[in-house]
Amino acid sequence: MPQVTLDVDDDTMARMRAAAEVAGLSMSAWLAQLVHERTRTAWPPEVVALAGSWRDVPSAEELREGQVADVARET
Repeated sequence: MPQVTLDVDDDTMARMRAAAEVAGLSMSAWLAQLVHERTRTAWPPEVVALAGSWRDVPSAEELREGQVADVARET
């Protein structure tokens, strides 16, 4: 498996280490997951599953039904 060397400042290293620990991952696995998530080219399955679960967005005309006409704008 290829390896990558990464130079970061002490603060960034501490934040990476803490984030990896919270996630229960090694820093290498945490970074690999982050890169995978940020470079994906398709929507996550959870998002794809939502397609069609809401009715279509109403048109501008439907939203304006029953509204009074706007007043003319000032010049």
